[in-house]
Amino acid sequence: MHAMTTSTKTRSRALVAAMATAVLLAGCSAGSGTSSEDPTTGGTDTDGATGTGGTAGGPSDETVRVGLVAEPASLDFTTTDGAAIPQLLLDNVYETLVTVDAASGEIVGALAQDWEVSEDRLTYTFTLEDGVTFSDGSEFTAEDAKFSLEQVSSDAWTISLAAQLDIVESVEAPDDSTVVVTLSEPSNSFLYALTTRVGAMFDTEGTDDLANTPVGTGPYTFVSWDRGSMIELARNEDYHGEAPYFGTVEMHYFRDANALNNAMLTDAIDVVGTVQAPESLAEFEGGDYSIVEGTTNGEIVLSMNQQEGMPLADLALRQAVRHAIDHQALMDTCWAGRGTLIGSMVPPTDPWYEDRTGDYPYDPDQARTLIEEAGAEGTELRLRIPTLPYAVSCGTVVESMLEEVGLQVTIDELEFPSAWLETVFTNKDFDMSIVAHVEPRDLGNVFGNPDYYTTYGTDELRTLLDEADAGTEEEQVAKMQEAAALISEDAAADFLFLLPNLMVADPDITGLPENAIKESFPLADLARG
Repeated sequence: MHAMTTSTKTRSRALVAAMATAVLLAGCSAGSGTSSEDPTTGGTDTDGATGTGGTAGGPSDETVRVGLVAEPASLDFTTTDGAAIPQLLLDNVYETLVTVDAASGEIVGALAQDWEVSEDRLTYTFTLEDGVTFSDGSEFTAEDAKFSLEQVSSDAWTISLAAQLDIVESVEAPDDSTVVVTLSEPSNSFLYALTTRVGAMFDTEGTDDLANTPVGTGPYTFVSWDRGSMIELARNEDYHGEAPYFGTVEMHYFRDANALNNAMLTDAIDVVGTVQAPESLAEFEGGDYSIVEGTTNGEIVLSMNQQEGMPLADLALRQAVRHAIDHQALMDTCWAGRGTLIGSMVPPTDPWYEDRTGDYPYDPDQARTLIEEAGAEGTELRLRIPTLPYAVSCGTVVESMLEEVGLQVTIDELEFPSAWLETVFTNKDFDMSIVAHVEPRDLGNVFGNPDYYTTYGTDELRTLLDEADAGTEEEQVAKMQEAAALISEDAAADFLFLLPNLMVADPDITGLPENAIKESFPLADLARG
């Protein structure tokens, strides 16, 4: 990001260098509509009853039913990891000071109408929108923003992503509409971080029961949660922005990919938010459904526990694992060939992307040689995977390929999220695991901390990440490329492939994203046209 003087207004103009490539894409996870048709009035709701006559750009009393997998374990993303919570709540119930515009790739104002950055890049002064209230009726002021940002650095936030705001030295609220954030050193990532869950704005009086009763300023409010089945949101009638089209949103959760598909085929839902059986897309072809295919930030990572005393602490054995996997064959087998091979922890939508698939080409003979050199023939490895379709499908392929080169692999399927989070993520009781990391710009979060479940976080990598964050735009790109090369060459993990964004919907649903490159799925973009 270019340094800006204190007189430079940045509302809707703060182009983020880190989104340069994403500008070329058609949308993001909250994206703009994929249909070019003009919206019409008088839609039909999901029960077949006539709506209130709202247009696709205005409110109606209709309900939209979205089918997903990976139900949240809690509604509190300050203490509970996992992408399902911000996917549901961010931009829907909670809002941030700034956000990423889906069409342009720019950081634009959300709860902040504009902001200024000092010439030394240390001070950010945000001017808040007027007339914003929380769903409990209280006014959103600078004190709430100050409280929210300070909470991230307190004991209240326990998830690892909170470290993104460690750069914040102080937050001040000189008046009700002004927030001044001072950083300890210049940071390329700070403003972008505010577009994610760590930038969510909370009511100072509304954080007593975040796990069950979220209170935010967004276009929707939380209504109810039928655990194991469905979460319901309702339109916030006092929302400060444009009212969303759908009066009610039902998020239906399915553990089985076929059950998710059948729900769509039998009109039990209106949108498959994430197709979990890509080979089944043929069922929806022919014009009765709208099919969206794009890209995501979701790197499917084969993590390798490198703690002292663990088998994969041996670099040669990790290198053998990487050489043993035929990534194209794996993707063809377990995800119907849909996705992108990347070779490291950077998707093509980031400006520091480089194709690193050649670092460890498929070479089973080389894998066997490395295993022999490490004295690791017949080593037993526990592959502990979450009960998510991509992990289960890919896990058996990884098992077969590793056993082909002389390793012994035992697969344990752990219920997701609770059992996997406790066993793998928290207790690090595993040798390998498979999970998609869908948070944007997450190389540093996933590999920059030796205490994280991936167990890497070397001094060399942390130095590169620090230099990337504090440097110029050009230095940021160069240092992030070095960081991506380091974790690849050091076999910090294996990167199976990048998940595609695959969605199916009723043909008159508009506002579906082509590319899912944010944490959220902003439901206010959806309409029926």
